[in-house]
Amino acid sequence: MMIKGAIERITGPVVIAKNMLGSRMWDVVRVGDSSLLGEIIKLVGDRAFIEVYENTNGLKVGEPVISLEKPFSVELGPGLIGNVYDGLQRPLEAIEREQGEFMGKGIRINSLDRKRKWNFRASVKEGEDVAPGQVIGAVKEGSVDHKIMVPPGITGKVKKISSGSFTVDSTICKIGEEKVSMLQEWEVRRIRPYKRKLGFFDPLVTGQRVIDSLFPITKGGTACVPGGFGSGKTVLESVITRNCDSDINIVCRTGERGNEVTEIINEMKGDRDRNDKPLMEKSILIVNTSNMPVVARETSVYTGITMGEYFREQGYNVVILIDSTSRWAEALREVSGRLEELPGDEGYPVYMESSMGEFFERAGRVENLNGSTGSLTLIASVSPPGADFSEPVTQSAMRSSKVFWALDQRLSWRRHFPAMDWLVSYSNYVDELNGWYEKQTEGWNETRKRIMEFLQKEAELERIAKVIGVEVLPEREKFLLEITRIIREDFLQQDAFDRVDSYTDINRQHSMMKRVTKLHDDGMKHIEEGKKTAEFLDKKTRERFAKMRDEV
Repeated sequence: MMIKGAIERITGPVVIAKNMLGSRMWDVVRVGDSSLLGEIIKLVGDRAFIEVYENTNGLKVGEPVISLEKPFSVELGPGLIGNVYDGLQRPLEAIEREQGEFMGKGIRINSLDRKRKWNFRASVKEGEDVAPGQVIGAVKEGSVDHKIMVPPGITGKVKKISSGSFTVDSTICKIGEEKVSMLQEWEVRRIRPYKRKLGFFDPLVTGQRVIDSLFPITKGGTACVPGGFGSGKTVLESVITRNCDSDINIVCRTGERGNEVTEIINEMKGDRDRNDKPLMEKSILIVNTSNMPVVARETSVYTGITMGEYFREQGYNVVILIDSTSRWAEALREVSGRLEELPGDEGYPVYMESSMGEFFERAGRVENLNGSTGSLTLIASVSPPGADFSEPVTQSAMRSSKVFWALDQRLSWRRHFPAMDWLVSYSNYVDELNGWYEKQTEGWNETRKRIMEFLQKEAELERIAKVIGVEVLPEREKFLLEITRIIREDFLQQDAFDRVDSYTDINRQHSMMKRVTKLHDDGMKHIEEGKKTAEFLDKKTRERFAKMRDEV
């Protein structure tokens, strides 16, 4: 029997409906005459508290509320890659074709095109026994082999399967009495099933020297990227999207300005990855701009992570980049305030950290049900007000992640990009990745350790120099300051828009670090012989190291 109630009260994005007995938490509802999409977040008696994902202006008390009696789910299948969605997985380009540039309320549109046909290639034969997660065929989508898997909960013998041209909702296979298509629906708050989580094995190579060399992240790892306004978060994530060695990229722009998002979409559509293939052939964009309803921001990140798990299940290395987590936290605060819940620090709900922790836990490297290995790497930026890293969202994200890339506004003001503070940032994956790096290039770990020691020693010397002056420092320490200057300006700095400098492979990174450590060792020998820093580190030597970034 259909559950149909009526609006009793409207409080911004939160609607209270009566006569909703039988409803369940997280069920999707259609609210009002405009049929706005919402989700039940609290139940008290026969009253349902609903967060509405669209603008509630114009709703009236007494208008109908209809429960769809199922949680919010996304459509998974061919057609995802290369698409641009809003936080509710509505395809924005398809909406523009149908309705023009302005989105109306209560839009109902399929997330995946039902008319487009895909060339399905079967990989199992009739009579074979199959189980959930097993690959039964594939579709070529851009540069990706989109694998079609047996949906969870279905097992048995293949009675019928055929290769050919099909739409996503056409039956391609019959397993027992169950009909299987290329389309799956999955609840965004449920984790896709897998056998077990695995340890970390290799890094996500980004081509960014400060990341790969000093603060690496593994495939399946989690990273938090806090930074104030103008510190370069968006550009850094764009460079990682373009250059990292992932199979699939999912980019969630949550609560960002509309003009900025439009610029990013246009850039990605014209961009090419490091293999010179169109970037959108391996990317999915989910955008929820600042002028869209606040509460839809939470759904957008869950939509993105569910898509990521789906491709991880196919054995791919997936990266999801969220910009920014602060906007998601603001949505939690907005809804919590409307529900009159007890506030935590700075008005954020007390359960914000646990919600964020559960979300970050969905990343990882796993063994799938079909025996393949896949990974889902999560990189989430945070926009703390006034670049204050002690605020609750930054602290929650930091505790939930294993890598902390702190972007410093002072570095960005000096035009040092990526503006990553090497004294505050850290990676908890360094020890796990030591073996991989040593296999790639011998001596990596020792060289990296020395570079970090130089930078930490520089911070100590700068504090002393501010008190007594650089001129009175011993010659060895003056020379060390010059070495760290070379590290900062010629190794850590990187031009995101330069064809050569924007990406540096692992071997070249190690070569650059070794050149710096050799310069340090040779210089110290000359200083012990009584020579001055300026005599050894002349203009020609400085110029040679300045050109190091541009060498292929």
